[in-house]
Amino acid sequence: MSENVVHLHKNPEPPSEPATVTALRVVPDPAPPKPVPLWVRSGRAVRTAVTHETTRTTARALARQTLYVVGGARIVARRAWDGRTAARYERYMRTAEAAGDFEAAAEWEERGQRFREARHRRRMDLLHSPLDAAKGAAVSAGMGIGGLVLLGIAMAVATKDPTEVVTPLMAVIRFINLMITIVRVVWGPAITIGPFLALLALWSVGAHQQAAPQWALPERIRNGEGEPITPSIVVKALRDLGIPALRKAIQEMGDAGASMLSPIVIAGCGVEVDVTLPSGVSTNEVQGKRRKLAENLSRHEHEVFITIPQAARTVRLWVADSGALDEPIGPSPLVTDETLTADYAKGKAPWGQDLRGDAAALSLYQRHLLITGLSNQGKTAALRALALWLALDRSVEFWIGDLKGLKDWRMFEGIASVLIMGPTDDHVIQVTEMVENGVEEMNRRLQAPPGTDFPPLIIIVDEAQVAFMCPAVDEEKRPYGGSKATSRYFTAARKIHNQGRAVNVLLWQGTQDPTDQNLPKLVREGAHTRAALALGTEQQSRMALGDKAVNGGAAPHLLRQGLDKGTVVVASDGIAIPAGQSSITVRTHYIDDDAAAEIAERARRLRAGVTTLHAIERDGEEHDPLADMFSVFGETQRLVTQDVLKRLSALNPDAYGKWTFADLRRVLEGTGAEPYKSDGRMVVARDRLARALANRDETGSASAS
Repeated sequence: MSENVVHLHKNPEPPSEPATVTALRVVPDPAPPKPVPLWVRSGRAVRTAVTHETTRTTARALARQTLYVVGGARIVARRAWDGRTAARYERYMRTAEAAGDFEAAAEWEERGQRFREARHRRRMDLLHSPLDAAKGAAVSAGMGIGGLVLLGIAMAVATKDPTEVVTPLMAVIRFINLMITIVRVVWGPAITIGPFLALLALWSVGAHQQAAPQWALPERIRNGEGEPITPSIVVKALRDLGIPALRKAIQEMGDAGASMLSPIVIAGCGVEVDVTLPSGVSTNEVQGKRRKLAENLSRHEHEVFITIPQAARTVRLWVADSGALDEPIGPSPLVTDETLTADYAKGKAPWGQDLRGDAAALSLYQRHLLITGLSNQGKTAALRALALWLALDRSVEFWIGDLKGLKDWRMFEGIASVLIMGPTDDHVIQVTEMVENGVEEMNRRLQAPPGTDFPPLIIIVDEAQVAFMCPAVDEEKRPYGGSKATSRYFTAARKIHNQGRAVNVLLWQGTQDPTDQNLPKLVREGAHTRAALALGTEQQSRMALGDKAVNGGAAPHLLRQGLDKGTVVVASDGIAIPAGQSSITVRTHYIDDDAAAEIAERARRLRAGVTTLHAIERDGEEHDPLADMFSVFGETQRLVTQDVLKRLSALNPDAYGKWTFADLRRVLEGTGAEPYKSDGRMVVARDRLARALANRDETGSASAS
């Protein structure tokens, strides 16, 4: 019988009966897990406690408060050293030498020499001061005791009591004894508390200057969130721009570059500082590093603006508070002040706020205007805000062509004499003829007698790029769009730009995404006021504002599309621009459609019922003078003859542009609607015209039957 192997458990049950046992493989029981030693568990707990965020934050806070005392002591020691020695003058002198300003270096050297001479005189005076002090004390004591004795004698004579002679002297002695007692009582606590007060003063200085290592500072400061702009931060940001000449000059300056900076001043929702660059560093080098400079200042690129002021070799930095530019500005004065009026010649339109937070107002007097930007950035709203303000001057006439077709200008119904809205080629043709009518009106005014006063005529074309890109041609094969000499819209715009300003015929254009094709060079350079919202490239910024503005720091291409809606960069002599700059950034007030309609209603109440035309009659079309005359009245019951002629000319310049009072009287003669005098002026009545038309129609029907 072969050998049998049996696998037994720890407590096997005995078999109930004998059986043949076969060979089995022995499987050992799994070993129980070994208990973790206590020292390992304690180490893990300690490591978890030490690395926990609460522990680390607490440790940083304790270290920070302690290091504030050390940093404050270092700052106080530095200030004391500067006050007692000529180190400050040495630093300023080396800084001026590094900047190449040897005249200033010589001046600081002279000031340092004067400081040393004054210090030497003070030290020499100290050698004689003990003796002088002793003599002065003896004389003062003698005079004081003598005065007290004389006072006592006077008191003794008055009271007839000889003991009163020493009363004043004893009173002084008792007062001195009281002071000694007070000092003895206070001295002990003062000795105990004094060091703590000194440490508290050092801590206050260090905390104010954030004099602690970066790792110990609060998280918001380590991350740069809300970090205040200080001279040291600005100098460090400039030093780390990657401009070797600037970095070397800052390192060689005794004051580490602080003398380059003007005082940092609060400017609206940010701060402003002028930086005088050292010799060998050009302003355009710093301008080209805007993004890196913003990041060095713990800001986003759109929160830092670099401009060139009037001073030579200087850049002006405006640094916004973190997130401040994402906050909306207040409502327009046009919305909040219902009594606000406009004055075309002397007033300024309240357009928004500059980056300093000051009100930005734009003069529109005899200035052609161009505003451009990418789609959906607030171009129409910004342009419309100017027109709404100017509509509150009843002397201003508007001809408006809206080639967007969304009826953003519909509230000008009853204000504008012409209002064309639509995006098609037919609308472009109508707008082109409207601008050409403006040329005819300009020519008529130019030929008027000298001294004639002309009311303002504002011709607005929104989405003007649609007109420039229109492929339609007229019967003579002349294109409406394009930028050739035969292009009708381009030619009309150029003519108004050339001479319209002198007779108050002005062209305002809003365009989108400018290129040489949809905004020709001659047209964009004919505008006196040029404004740009967010654009895609620097080349587009140069098209919109001109090379001078962009070279001076204007950067609409760095505005954030979709986030900086309504923010415009303006180049114009009609707005207050800081000296030396060629442009200014304005955050415009947004006026929604409902508010715009309310403002327009106020403007309509100022006007005597303007009839708005929605189409321009073309050559070759039959016209009915009597019916046209009735149509221009609108809801107005009576018009002076001059206004009738003016409205007929706007309706159809070719048919009525040369009409005179004699032509008007000839057409109305015998109709029962002849002009008559009212309040000393010749007028035409609407109801009489209506009767004349009704009588004519009845006569015509009777004749036909």
